[in-house]
Amino acid sequence: MPTLSKHISSCILLLLGFSTTVFAQFSVSGIVIDQSNTIPLANATITDFDTKVSVQSDAKGKFSIITKTIDVRLVISYKGYQTQIIQISSGENPIIALYATSNALDEIVINANTINQKLQKASEAITIVTSSEINSENTVQLAPILNRVPGVYMQSGSLNTNRITIRGIGARSPFGTANIRAYYADIPLTDGNGESAIEDLELASISRMEIHKGPSSSSYGVGLGGTILLYPEYAKFNASSANIYSTIGSYGLFRTVAKLSHGGEKANVNVIYSNTHSDGYRDNNSLDKATATITANWFIDDKNELSFIGNYTSLKAFIPSSLNREDYENSPRNAATFWKNARGFEDFKKTLFGINWKHDYNETYTQKTSVFTSFNNNYEPRPFNILEEKASTFGVRTRLLATKNFDESSLKWSVGGELFFNNYNGKQFDNLYQDFPDGTGSVAGDILSNIDENRNYFNLFAEAIYTRKKLSISLGLHLNQTNYTVENQINTSEGEQAYKFDAIISPKLGINYEVSNNFNLFGSVAHGFSTPTTEETLLPNGVFNPNIKAARGWNFEIGSRFHTTNRKLSGSVSIYTMAVSDLLVNRRTETDQNITLNAGKTSHNGIEAAIRYELFKSEHFTLNSHVNASINDYTFKEFTETTANFSGNDLTGVPKSVVNLGIEITTTKGFYGRLDFQAVGKMPANDENSVYSEAFELLNGKIGYQNTIGSQFSYDISLGANNIFDTKYVSQLQVNAFGNDTNARYFYPGLPLNAYGGIQLNYRF
Repeated sequence: MPTLSKHISSCILLLLGFSTTVFAQFSVSGIVIDQSNTIPLANATITDFDTKVSVQSDAKGKFSIITKTIDVRLVISYKGYQTQIIQISSGENPIIALYATSNALDEIVINANTINQKLQKASEAITIVTSSEINSENTVQLAPILNRVPGVYMQSGSLNTNRITIRGIGARSPFGTANIRAYYADIPLTDGNGESAIEDLELASISRMEIHKGPSSSSYGVGLGGTILLYPEYAKFNASSANIYSTIGSYGLFRTVAKLSHGGEKANVNVIYSNTHSDGYRDNNSLDKATATITANWFIDDKNELSFIGNYTSLKAFIPSSLNREDYENSPRNAATFWKNARGFEDFKKTLFGINWKHDYNETYTQKTSVFTSFNNNYEPRPFNILEEKASTFGVRTRLLATKNFDESSLKWSVGGELFFNNYNGKQFDNLYQDFPDGTGSVAGDILSNIDENRNYFNLFAEAIYTRKKLSISLGLHLNQTNYTVENQINTSEGEQAYKFDAIISPKLGINYEVSNNFNLFGSVAHGFSTPTTEETLLPNGVFNPNIKAARGWNFEIGSRFHTTNRKLSGSVSIYTMAVSDLLVNRRTETDQNITLNAGKTSHNGIEAAIRYELFKSEHFTLNSHVNASINDYTFKEFTETTANFSGNDLTGVPKSVVNLGIEITTTKGFYGRLDFQAVGKMPANDENSVYSEAFELLNGKIGYQNTIGSQFSYDISLGANNIFDTKYVSQLQVNAFGNDTNARYFYPGLPLNAYGGIQLNYRF
């Protein structure tokens, strides 16, 4: 009997071991996110490659799947994103980052109103610029990229003199971009001035742009023109690589970009360095620019994520300035005489740091918090004086997000705030260049002004999106209070003067209705405002102008997004009208200085359309086309000065129309290419509408070849040309330049035919 008992026990143990082996199950968990903005992708499909068992990710992008083997191949798919196949083992918890495709942009999950949603469901006009679009040019000039976006127009007098306008807002800013908010991974790029210099960032460090047109984004400052969200390029998880890209081109262009990235299972870091030199097309036009960018991501656990951004930019660029009509027509390569004799330039060093923390309290609530700081030192000799600036900013931004699902509906909401502190010191010195031999350049003399300005604001905002079946309703509310102090350090008897703009409340209402799976209608009503920049608040003698006010406006819009079932055709159309009061208008004085005033009321009406069509697709190549267009009717509604009435005139510095046509080809053999045609309407150069720039057309093109050698090395060789037809055109207007129609220096000449070539080498460790 003891022997029989031993045999029975052995059989039982053997059967138990066999059954454990046969019925063993293993669990694999992970998170699916968007590679560009790290937004979790809800309802992504995760499939066991062998058993075909599938699960979907939850609202936080998390998933868990049961497998029959320790090692498993998973297929991760999400509409609008590239499908991935990965090999992982039980017990691992990978971060799976998916890349958006260019043929289904409406499916991309965006950060609209800080509440994640698909672009197709948004209630306002939004355009996404993908990494492939960013890399489609020479990665030096931002203007050709942004100018394909309906409603957006970037004027570029030189690589360091730019102005971005959205729906006509910002066109009268003297030299930079104003009245448009900009963020880099939730870190404000708009300084206390209200100016946004996104062109100072390295283009190679940006993976995607999200452009919100009109004051519809309550959580991002409701700038009258809109908001530009930039997403940094993060390193891939579980991969390491080194990349170098060099470009040479016309007018002494030489540029090198080097990247080193490393990604583990839960964290990654990306380091990008760039160096750009250009002799420039014109006299006194050379540029040297260097940038260093660090981005890092760390998923600490399933509830906490940290990201870090650091950027340093050093630039010295000489300024040729604008020309009068005769010089523009006959001697476009010349610099303005005064600027050439003074050898005017700008020399700045900018530093930006930011940390973002995301914490999931539970399945319903998430907290997102950002802390940021920046420093800027600028030295700018100009013919009329020498400007020396120092500025620093510090701020914190936080918001609480929640998602509540019901039987047939859902509610997503967000509440938060932003505190921003800006310290600015500006000194102006007499420029004595005329007292020295030719070629000496600028020489600083006596100090003319020394102004300290401390500007701070707080924003409180709330957003909500209620969805029931095919209908989505979005509500938003934004409160801003801006305060500032000004102190004249030369005339200290005046003491510190405190000012503040009136508190501004900006509401928003938006609706999106899904007519069918392929067609959505949307509409919105939104209020926005734009405070004057520091330069706009100062009179030419450096004294603060207490009469200046913030510009305000209401935007009304309707539109649609659509695509065919096979997605060969997709697009969007929107119609809007915006009424702006107290619009800021700049005047140039006889000494080439700037004075700003509020110009009554303006009316902004327009139609925007973006259509994409797949012309041909085969096993070996794909041919796509696009048409982007905006037709504008921007006018002064009420604008009267002492001796003139400009009411009814066209708004200064904005084209009547911009049309873009393009085709692009990609092949399985590695060859690619694209052609882009742009037609820009005429623009009024002054409020009197007595001078216009001429309408013009440009043709740009690029071809290239990319290939891999083995499993680790790849390369990309490209050639490109801009302004292929060598068109003479005005690339930027100096609006309301001083003087009569003959001698006023309104015009920045655009680059004639210019070519470039590049080679990119990439090695995966």
